[in-house]
Formats: sequence, C-alpha cells, structure tokens
Amino acid sequence: MNQHLHALHSKYPELAVCLDDIRRSFELLEACYRQGGQVLVAGNGGSASDSEHIVGELMKGFMLPRPVPQPFRDTVLQLFPDEGEALCSGLQGALPAISLVSHGALMTAFANDVSAELVFAQQVYGYGRPGDALIAISTSGNSRNILRALQVAKAKGMVSIGLTGGAGGQMKALCDCTIAVPGEGTPAIQERHLPIYHTLCIMLEEAFFG
Repeated sequence: MNQHLHALHSKYPELAVCLDDIRRSFELLEACYRQGGQVLVAGNGGSASDSEHIVGELMKGFMLPRPVPQPFRDTVLQLFPDEGEALCSGLQGALPAISLVSHGALMTAFANDVSAELVFAQQVYGYGRPGDALIAISTSGNSRNILRALQVAKAKGMVSIGLTGGAGGQMKALCDCTIAVPGEGTPAIQERHLPIYHTLCIMLEEAFFG
C-alpha cells in the first residue's frame, strides 16, 4: 500500500493532504470486501463518468491477472467439460461494484414519479446491506441526491466514502471518510479525483489478487 501512496504523492504532490484519508478509505473498502460486501458508486455529470470508471476497474482485471479460483474452475469443468476451460480462461476475478448512474429506466421513472433528489437513495435502499460501502462523489460536497444517498447508507449500516473538494461540504458529516482534494472549480477537483480512485483500485486489486 505505502508504495502506491508514495507514487501518488510523487506525481501529485498537492495530494499530500489527502494521503491519510486515502489510506483510511482503502482500509474501509478492503474490510467491506473481506466481509463479502459490495461497493455502490454514485455521482453526477463528470462524477457519474467517474462512477462508471471505478466500477470498470473493480469488476475486471486492471493491473494484474485475476484467474478464477480453482474450486469454481473445477465446478465449471464438471458441468461443461467441452467448454469449461475456455469459459474459465476468459473470466476474471471481480470485486463486486455497482454504478448507480447506469440504470436509466429506473432513474427516469423514479425522478418522474417520485423525486429526482432520491434517485440514488432509492438504489442504496434496494441494493445496500450492512457492511456494504458507498463511494459518493460530489465536487461541491453538497449535491442533494448524493446527500440523500448517504443518509440512506448510514441508516442501512453501510460505510460511506466521500470524494469531494474544498472543505468537504455537507457530505463530510455523513461520510465515514472524506477525501477532499485541493483545487478551485469542478474541473480541477475532478482531475485530482481520477488518480486517487485509480490508486485505491490498484491497492484493492493487489490486496485480493496480488
């Protein structure tokens, strides 16, 4: 872990103020996965794209090979002896993660029928279990739909990690750990979020597949 944080600091020295929170966020996410949990991710606009990006790095190989476990391979080979080897060779180990920005029909229906402010909160309520984790992304820290999702996550017994900027906004009071990057304005904050979540994904992959 430390070498990855050192590499992040070397490339982005302004993120020195975030290193302790990044380390703590990794520990929370690792504990979630060790306990059989899953990670939910949500954000708006460019942060919605970041949500998809994070899930992409967690659900498939990123920097390391992720062969499926031998017991699963044995089961597949027993069930499908002709095709099992090809199937298992193509599959990759996954760290379960769901992007809450991806479900267009659900989100538009809920926004139309109930409240746009609750489109992420409804999904956290439906998917979330005690011990799961929510990564909530808001450059201001004050996005209403993100705050509502964090409130539901807390009520469900989940852990919450915030990615934001400045002083952290209102989300800081709702998160178990908040990574607030330095920078003025949305583009500068989002540009600093990317190397942070890449580093988190690299450390998680190493912890489970290294």
